[in-house]
Amino acid sequence: MKINVVLDQIKKEMTIRNYSHQTINNYCSAVKHFSQYIVEAEVQKVTGPFVKEYFYYLKSVRNVSYSTIKLYLAAIRFLYLNILKQDIDFDFNLRIRKPETLPVVLSIEEVQRLLDSIPNLKHKTIMSLIYGCGLRISDVVKLKCADIDKDRMLVRVEQAKGRKDRYVVLSDNLLDLICKYHSAYKPSYYLFEGQKASNPYSTTSIQSLFRTAKKKAGITKKATVHTLRHSYATHLLDQGTDIRYIQELLGHKNLATTQIYTHISTFNINKVKSPAGFLKLQ
Repeated sequence: MKINVVLDQIKKEMTIRNYSHQTINNYCSAVKHFSQYIVEAEVQKVTGPFVKEYFYYLKSVRNVSYSTIKLYLAAIRFLYLNILKQDIDFDFNLRIRKPETLPVVLSIEEVQRLLDSIPNLKHKTIMSLIYGCGLRISDVVKLKCADIDKDRMLVRVEQAKGRKDRYVVLSDNLLDLICKYHSAYKPSYYLFEGQKASNPYSTTSIQSLFRTAKKKAGITKKATVHTLRHSYATHLLDQGTDIRYIQELLGHKNLATTQIYTHISTFNINKVKSPAGFLKLQ
């Protein structure tokens, strides 16, 4: 079966099952890469050991991340179980050890410096919303003008990751900034419009403006746009906000996902006194 036919079937099947557009694209990209590997290896029939060799190649040669390995495993599992309907000698329920890493977090002072370095009102409003509401970059570009509830001081985040809706809290100063932006730019449908008013703002543009602002602010941490979401959650925890509320605000399905912030919050860490404080250091 030709790869274009396979990809078309994957798109149709995943669309029927109500997968997100981004997930469909990710699965198709993974399956396309797998098919190219098959061709380069000149393999006529894929076997379990071959699939295992492929994942070894991804890790040892390409050095892909844990999340990418999980994505490729899920995509190839979907291909064989739901599209090709073939049994091969490979355990698609393979457990992959997740690396124990902690997210990078900016201090409130660093977030302030970052925002102060952005002169453009539209760009500043975007970054302020991402931090002030703990949004993903995919959340902020899909926001519509109607999603800002001024009366209830809430933002409706519709069909976010995992096909979930949620509400997040607005602060007074953030609402003032949004109103100022709306008055200046007058968006009609999407809160942040792209070059064409009918299209949302580009995620790559947001990533680019973040890198520029980070450099201007003199921030040397290995931070990305998503770091603002991590910072939001950590700062809430620093203030003593109940972690279950934070789970709801972030839209996490499992509390365990949110609990990673307990390892980097200063709420409890600052209660610990270093024994070095009792020494006389000259």
